[in-house]
Amino acid sequence: MTWNSIMGFVSSFALFVPILLILILRLGLYRSFPFLLVYYCSVLVYNFLTEGYIKASDDIIQVWGLTNNLLDTPLILFFLIYFSTSKSFTQKMKLLAFTFILFEAIVLTTIGFNIDAITIIMGPGLLIICGLCLYFFIRQAKLAVENRKATGKAVIITSLLFGYGCYGIIYLMYYIFKAHFRADGTVNQQYVADTFLVFFIATTLSSIIMCIGLVIERKRIQKLQELKVTRKELSAIYTDTKRAAPLRTAMLDFDRDQWN
Repeated sequence: MTWNSIMGFVSSFALFVPILLILILRLGLYRSFPFLLVYYCSVLVYNFLTEGYIKASDDIIQVWGLTNNLLDTPLILFFLIYFSTSKSFTQKMKLLAFTFILFEAIVLTTIGFNIDAITIIMGPGLLIICGLCLYFFIRQAKLAVENRKATGKAVIITSLLFGYGCYGIIYLMYYIFKAHFRADGTVNQQYVADTFLVFFIATTLSSIIMCIGLVIERKRIQKLQELKVTRKELSAIYTDTKRAAPLRTAMLDFDRDQWN
């Protein structure tokens, strides 16, 4: 077995674990996590196809690869809404996601469903995702360090920032600089294999970090849900009693970084 085949298997397993965790932790229908679930499923299927675990023709593999790249940015943009701190910011992110989908449609209509269109689409997509991930990473890391809260979110966004940072480098070397072509125009298969190896390693590490973040975040969500149940119970008991400010402040402090 080669390092590529080994890491291809390892990365496929690493991609499967977040899918399993999202389902086990019952996050599949929670807020924007369905988009993350679809994202991991799409990438996992592509890994299975390229590694030969699912037998398919080269044309099918190519079509799925192009489709996977098209879905990538919109899915992550919709998932990143989870980190929004206000309804207005959420509306802006939704508008950005739909605008990017429109951009993809225009490029595909103009150029066609091919590698040239994907090259044009992936560049802005990676830039947008990396920019948003960096913004949310700074915010969530600050909350995690200063207030010891939202640690799960900080770890999740770290996973995405690391992964897309690596994918951005691969994009530049492979799609823009076309470093896999020799001077005579032939393809350097060893460079292609090395590129896939880097992709597998980056995907594996990113998925591991994501798993840690999902577990931590699920605990926070559970506490938040318990707090909401307590609020409802208190509201039912003290329907005609005006809440004191200290009680409200204490109850809101836990999820202060959220909006409802």
